Amino acid sequence: MPVEISAAFVEKYNQPGPRYTSYPTVPAWTEPFGEAEYRQALEELASRKDDELALYLHLPFCAKHCLYCGCNALVTRQKNAVERYLDLVEKEIGMVTDIIGTGRRVVQLHWGGGTPNFLKNHELERALNLFRGAFDLAPEAEISLEIDPRIGSPEQAAFLKELGFNRISLGVQDFEPRVQEAIGRLQSRDKTLRVYRGCRDAGFAGVNIDLVYGLPGQTAESFTATLDEIIGLAPDRVACFSYAHVPWVRPEQKKIDTTIMLQGYEKFRLFQLTVDRFTAADYCWIGIDHFARKDDELSAALENRALHRNFMGYATRPAPHMLAFGMSGIGDVCDRFAQNDADLAGWSAAVGAGHLPIVKGHRLSDDDRLRRLVILNIMCNLELPWELTVEEFGAPANELLAESLEALPPLVDDGLAEVDDRGLRITPKGRYFVRNVAMIMDAYLGKGKGKPIFSKTV
Repeated sequence: MPVEISAAFVEKYNQPGPRYTSYPTVPAWTEPFGEAEYRQALEELASRKDDELALYLHLPFCAKHCLYCGCNALVTRQKNAVERYLDLVEKEIGMVTDIIGTGRRVVQLHWGGGTPNFLKNHELERALNLFRGAFDLAPEAEISLEIDPRIGSPEQAAFLKELGFNRISLGVQDFEPRVQEAIGRLQSRDKTLRVYRGCRDAGFAGVNIDLVYGLPGQTAESFTATLDEIIGLAPDRVACFSYAHVPWVRPEQKKIDTTIMLQGYEKFRLFQLTVDRFTAADYCWIGIDHFARKDDELSAALENRALHRNFMGYATRPAPHMLAFGMSGIGDVCDRFAQNDADLAGWSAAVGAGHLPIVKGHRLSDDDRLRRLVILNIMCNLELPWELTVEEFGAPANELLAESLEALPPLVDDGLAEVDDRGLRITPKGRYFVRNVAMIMDAYLGKGKGKPIFSKTV
């Protein structure tokens, strides 16, 4: 049954806040952290030989800049730019495996960007073989990548499946031509559908679609048409992200016409439409902005309270560590976060000189680990059992975080959460504002300066 939420209520809770793919979030990483600190984390990982790994590769290349994009992407006309990049990725992998050893078991490998399918077939094959040669990709591992259908084809989809990828995500954003023109991403509907069907014909275990709401030119009517067409395709998973207009972070967004963008409550209604349409079509609403068919592993993980969240989003096979390669990649190793240089020249120079290209990071304190456990449980499982923290931290969460929980009663009064002697649970109304509940557990919020870099709740 649809939840009634007023415009005034949306205005009250439409606040900038993290998406909590990590805790602490990147802007909170203020302590000095570089190559030496990352090397220490890898040396500790080397001693934990049975720990499984997740891997991420950032491939920044795109055929053309999209105005709305918030990714670390670049357009290049240089010949052999990809091969030179892969040469450095190979060297970076070698520096890491020199410390942790080769043949470590991997249960998740994801390629993001940029546009991973910008690579030619021989480049795709080489890139995947770099990981196969250095790690042990488990037979059941999820091996996934994001693709842009504009430069894809059914033949490329078949090649990717033959290489060993088993999950693929297609960037669609919106089918409406007026919206595509406004964001600088003209994408033929017929071409997109042809590539989608090619992925199905190739036999991918999972075919995902990415949408964005709040883009310039979108209306409730036009976005409903896109949603209904996507539902008709029956993808395994759908991510429907909120467009975050942060031109001080992504200068390309200055070209966006904000006068034709829905704001506040009207933008929120687009997401309500998304929830209503997908749940009516028998999809499970996962976390804050994902949807999965009920026979999908993500839905099973939600049902079993086994859902996980990391820099790659929601995951079904959590590994205790994630290694990231390529410019801007962010890893999570032995309770340390580590980010590679996001500047291609800086990353290339560091790796070329034989240095791990870390420019930023954070070593988690005991308080960080406690709050990460609590926040990610709220973001994934929509609850906080007080006993969740007893085994690891020696006391229930309501005792350990009593000061933070003093901010909870107004949220309970407004119907975002319910609390009893067993714990906290997010309500159906609170599903739309789960980030607001998680934010009261964040010890770092409000301590930064300058313009916010977080997106608003809606």
